[in-house]
Amino acid sequence: MRDDEANRFRARAARYMAVGAQAGGFAARLAGARLLGRGAGRESDAEALARALGGLKGPLMKAAQLIANIPEVLPIEYAEALASLQSEAPPMGAAFVRRRMAAELGPAWRERFAAFDLEPAAAASLGQVHRARTLDGAEVACKLQYPDMASAVEADLAQLDMVLALQRRIEPAIDAGEAAQEIAERLREELDYRREARHVRLYRAMLAGRDDIRVPGVYDALSTGRLLTLDWLDGEKILTLVNAPEAERNNVARAIFGAWWSPFAHYGVIHGDPHLGNYTSFRAEGAAAGINLLDYGCIRIFPPAFVAGVVQLYRGLREGRRDQVAEAFSIWGFRNLTRDLIEVLTLWARFILGPLLDDRVRTIADGVSAGAYGRREAAEVRRGLRDKGPVTIPREFVFMDRAAIGLGGAFLHLSARLNFHRLFEEALEDFSLDALAARQARALGAAELEPPVG
Repeated sequence: MRDDEANRFRARAARYMAVGAQAGGFAARLAGARLLGRGAGRESDAEALARALGGLKGPLMKAAQLIANIPEVLPIEYAEALASLQSEAPPMGAAFVRRRMAAELGPAWRERFAAFDLEPAAAASLGQVHRARTLDGAEVACKLQYPDMASAVEADLAQLDMVLALQRRIEPAIDAGEAAQEIAERLREELDYRREARHVRLYRAMLAGRDDIRVPGVYDALSTGRLLTLDWLDGEKILTLVNAPEAERNNVARAIFGAWWSPFAHYGVIHGDPHLGNYTSFRAEGAAAGINLLDYGCIRIFPPAFVAGVVQLYRGLREGRRDQVAEAFSIWGFRNLTRDLIEVLTLWARFILGPLLDDRVRTIADGVSAGAYGRREAAEVRRGLRDKGPVTIPREFVFMDRAAIGLGGAFLHLSARLNFHRLFEEALEDFSLDALAARQARALGAAELEPPVG
């Protein structure tokens, strides 16, 4: 076995042991407490699960949070505990950064930059970002992956099944197996920074012509599979706008809406991680406030037929067409649909699409805080699924669902008041399945991305 292979094997084995010990220890404590009748209830169990997983940073935390954001899968106590976990890993020190950059660009890597800040500007679950300046004076962001993340991802995904086994014990009427497959595929894709570079180019094409949304350019000569160099986009954190004038907050919210729904309606592409950390705001002189779209690791490309199913669901709900709604759920991937199950799923569909159905200026959810967005509806849907199930959550549903929560939270933080219905109708103008398929094929071909399966 070569040294690099041996190192990867040892790292993966260590990760297996750490994850298995944490999650397995929690499972044993839970089973023992239940057997001896000492269970303190779901709230206590949820806190114990969060403590068991909280020491493990990186991809497992990201996967756990994704599961937590699918409201049908976990009881509210578990979802809240997992969603509260922090996914930021400790930053790499300067010596580590030098070694990682040398591994990606060669021993003379420093000569390829006029300046490079060894202190990270931001740290996340799979890598960290450094500000730098190219030899021709361009300010850039260098996203550098942590070492041996492929091993960490594979080890964590293998152990994710243990978390889902606990879920099946809690909610046996709800099968999250397909959802877990979807999360696994997206996490593996996030490791490939060359793919993320293609995503950036795709978004530059899809959002070209929009002055209120900025997409960075890619520096191919300074990028590899584990290093991505993009334009540095100056901006402010979105939460700094909470006290800004309403018109400015509405402009930023309108840009976020367009950055998500326009690519979906026109190309079948969504940003699967639309939390506030992936945007910053800018104020161009003489123009309305807009957003910088910063991260492109978690992108989901849907078959055109799925997009048509979402549009059909929207129109079926708006027109009161139950047959159209039922057919749309089938297109989404739900199986063994009964009348009762359709009624339960419609509750959640009305939550996701409700603001788009309502032709008036409004907040995304009147009288609801960002932290509580979707919780009441999720609890009601979960009760219904327990009674009317079993149901398998289709993989296509995962990031649509996650995005609804993420976007809603962003709009609530901004206290934005918009006519979401009119904005969505603008995105759907002249919508047709054939036109979408043709646009998608051209855009994916230009970005060198493979077409979606299905």
